[in-house]
Amino acid sequence: MAYRSFLRAHARVTRCLEGDLIAEQRLTLAAYDVLEALAEAPEQRLRMTELADVVLLSRSGVTRLVDRLERLGLVRRVRVDSDGRGVQAVITERGEARLQLAASTHRTGVARYFLSATAGELESLMRTCERLADGGVPSPPGQRAQA
Repeated sequence: MAYRSFLRAHARVTRCLEGDLIAEQRLTLAAYDVLEALAEAPEQRLRMTELADVVLLSRSGVTRLVDRLERLGLVRRVRVDSDGRGVQAVITERGEARLQLAASTHRTGVARYFLSATAGELESLMRTCERLADGGVPSPPGQRAQA
């Protein structure tokens, strides 16, 4: 069954990537995802609700994770100027440096776990996953689905 194969592959790859990150960088995959999302965001900041959506965590889950990253000096929180109620997470210089180190470990792991796949298989996998992530709407070949 395709669904079970997808779940097994996802679980194995994420478990291995997280193991690599923890062993080499003492950073969880979820923490890496948060740092990466912030680094790629405009002005390197996101509202907490946006961050939760981007990294696929609950609001409470992302709050707890940002708490831990803030204690490590990798992220800081700032009030949103426009309304004073909202809070944004911002990656710090220390967080950027940590992300750079962790990105090398992450890239190496991704390359290792996908090494046996052909370019065509990877393209097909990407299109299928993007279609599933986009709610089942197919993406034309060569064009990424908009999340």
